[in-house]
Amino acid sequence: MASLKQLKQQFLEYIEIERGRSMKTVENYDHYLSRFLNFSKNDNPTLITDASVREFRLWLNRQLAGNNKDNNDTLSKKTQNYYLIALRAFLKYLARQEVKSLPAERIELAKVGERSLDLITPTELSRLLNSPKGTDLKDLRDKAILELLFSTGLRVSELCSLKSDINLHSDELSIRGKGGKVRVVFISDEAKKYVKAYLSARKDMSDALFVQIGREVIKKDVNPLTKRSIERIVKQHAIKSEISKKVTPHMMRHLFATDLLSNGADLRSVQALLGHSSIVTTQIYTHITDKHLKDIHKKYHNKG
Repeated sequence: MASLKQLKQQFLEYIEIERGRSMKTVENYDHYLSRFLNFSKNDNPTLITDASVREFRLWLNRQLAGNNKDNNDTLSKKTQNYYLIALRAFLKYLARQEVKSLPAERIELAKVGERSLDLITPTELSRLLNSPKGTDLKDLRDKAILELLFSTGLRVSELCSLKSDINLHSDELSIRGKGGKVRVVFISDEAKKYVKAYLSARKDMSDALFVQIGREVIKKDVNPLTKRSIERIVKQHAIKSEISKKVTPHMMRHLFATDLLSNGADLRSVQALLGHSSIVTTQIYTHITDKHLKDIHKKYHNKG
């Protein structure tokens, strides 16, 4: 019988090759499963039991979050669930390989509180989008970034992957998102206008759509913007716009979704536009439709 360590390696190769998971996902699963195996000090799949998983969950629940020794916060339920999800996926793989172990359905995820969104107001969003006012290359780039994020609902990693030969003659753009899944996003005329203005002002030869801007930009080897760089740009313009909340590219994605829903879009369409594999993920936005329910109640109830 193969050892758990060997089976874990086979599983990681399976999700990379057969399931087409990204290297980041493979690395995360490796981390979660290795932590479980190191804790259990067990190399036999038949010894993964309800009791051993319960002990691991107790241990996880008492671990401090982060590396700060002064921080007394323990791992959140959401983070703990990442370990359990990885373990369930591994156990399902073992069952498919006819390796005797604990059935995956024996592991229940921890209950987490309902996720709430703390978004900026439409007025604050308008100030943010209008923050880059100049005609210099940096402001043109930043304006294009902000408009494109709000227009498309792209993940920051997806924005970083865009190339300078982007087709602006079409309203549609094919994006390869999480898990290599391709979806279509739509660019507003406003976003296209600012991306065109930014590209027209560029003098470098980089393939990336969004690049770093320094004193010397007329060269071929300018570096593309990283996720962290784009997060910093959004934060700087939020501060400049006197917005007290923490604004991130991911919040722009939330704003894109809530704008669609508040204007009458259905949840399934928003799911497709965001590239969510499950409607459950999209359901964090359902509170936006509460206003419509309130209006309906006010309009039709107790009219006697």
